[in-house]
Formats: sequence, structure tokens, C-alpha cells
Amino acid sequence: MDIEELQTFVEVADAGGISAAALRLGVAKSIVSRRLARLEASLGTQLLSRTTRGAALTEAGAVFRDYAARACAEISMAKETILPAGELRGRLRIAAPLTFGPTHFAPVLAELARRHPLLQVHTCYTDHFVDLITEGYDCAIRVGYLQDSNLIARRIGPIYGAAVASPAYIAAHGAPEKPCELLAHEALMQGTETWQFMDGDTVVTVRPQGRFKADNGVALVAAAVAGLGIAWLPNLLIHEHVSSGALVPVMPRYPTPPAGAYVVRPPGQHPARKIRVLSDLLIEYFETIPLVARSPSPWRS
Repeated sequence: MDIEELQTFVEVADAGGISAAALRLGVAKSIVSRRLARLEASLGTQLLSRTTRGAALTEAGAVFRDYAARACAEISMAKETILPAGELRGRLRIAAPLTFGPTHFAPVLAELARRHPLLQVHTCYTDHFVDLITEGYDCAIRVGYLQDSNLIARRIGPIYGAAVASPAYIAAHGAPEKPCELLAHEALMQGTETWQFMDGDTVVTVRPQGRFKADNGVALVAAAVAGLGIAWLPNLLIHEHVSSGALVPVMPRYPTPPAGAYVVRPPGQHPARKIRVLSDLLIEYFETIPLVARSPSPWRS
């Protein structure tokens, strides 16, 4: 057996099928099938049960998968250790948010690829939650408040935000003065999330309601500018609209607690050097973005 066979087996096991694994690996399905056949022949046991719906691990395959994944990780780390200083190679699969990704993170990822011409950078931009382990990603860039999980996170910068509405909405419906008054207003939301505000040192949590929902922050900005309701949005998305007067912050005495941007990765003893390099580049980026996007909103009183 060789490392390519082990890596291919792990990809098939995690992706749940040969077609999905071939797409991840960037090779033909026939190559994946041949690698699996050679691996099973060398071990003398069946690791996967092929079906019309995909591939399922056998009992032996389930045991062998974890050992194979650890072996691949150790070999990858060994390769990184002996590479010339600063040189990265291989593939880095990243999940990034659609709301910020193309405008704020894509230039950083492009710079990563420019500095390391032997590195393959594959990025998926989506505001949907991505299961890094099941879907085979090396890491993800996530924005907001991290939920408890077994993922390992490194904070790369702060994200500040505010509750805003258009002047037309405020003229028609008034503006809430306290978080509890939000319940009487139309909220523009991603789903059924809760909103948090600071009352001194106390965090106040409300669960607003609204008829307009979107899984993308840019779409919520458009709805807020159109006067459909009140939105809780990051300064990175709204500072130009606030400056122009198209949006007005509400409840300035109740600021939102700062969230963060993070690079998260599956659990493991040591992060791959390519993930560390990406994280360092993103930290540099957050240190250089305009003050309005990385500090408490200047319009708050």
C-alpha cells in the first residue's frame, strides 16, 4: 500500500462514495476505484461495501479508517517539516462565508496562493453550515459567535455590529429604545437566531420575529435599506449605508457584544503549517482593514 491509496480510502470513507471522493481529489472515478482495489488486495480484506447509493464502511473499514487518517496526517506533517522554509505544497480545502468571503477573504486566499505556487487552494463560499470532517475540509473561516463543538478555533479578528433600520421604516413604525421593544417590530433575520445586546456589563438576549429571512447578510442589508424592518448586521456590511444615511442605528445605548472571525479546523494535536500560514495572513488583514470595520461603531452614543 502507499500513501495515495490511504488518502483515497479516507476520502471515500468521509465522502460516502467514490464519485464525491473523486471530485474532492480531482481525479477520475476509475483511478479512485483502482486505488481502493489495490489497498483492499494488500490488506486481504474488504474495507468498503459498494452500493448504487455510494460506499459504506465495513466493520474492518471503520476500524482501519481512523488509523489511515492518522497515518496520512503524520506523513503530511513530516513532509511539511522537511520542506524549505516558507514553502507550502499540497491541497488546502477551505470553507468560507458567502457574505464576507468574496469581498474580504478572497483577496487573502489569492495572496496565499501567490506566495506559495506549489499549494492548491480550493475554497467553497457558502453561508450554510459546513461539516468539516464529513465533507473533507481542512479548515473553515467563520464569523460571529462560535457554538460549542469539538473543532479547534483560532481567533483572527473582531467583528462589531449594530441594529439598524432605514429612515422610512423608523418614520412609519418608530424605533425601539430597549431590546425588549424589538418584539413589537419586524426583524430581518437569517433564521430563528437570537440577538444579543449589552446593558452595561449585562448581556441581554432577545428572540425577535419577522417575515423576511435570508441566509446571506448582503440580502439582509438590501431588505433593511428597502424599509422592511430592523436588521442586526456587522459594521463591515453597513458602515457605508450608515455614512450615507440609508440606514440608521437603533438603540445606541445598547451596543451589540463584539463577535469574532475565526479559523476553525478538525481536532488534532498539531495544525498543518498551511493552516497556520493562512491564519497569520488573515490576522494581518484584520489589522489593516478600516477602523470603522474593526472597532466599536463611531456613531454610537
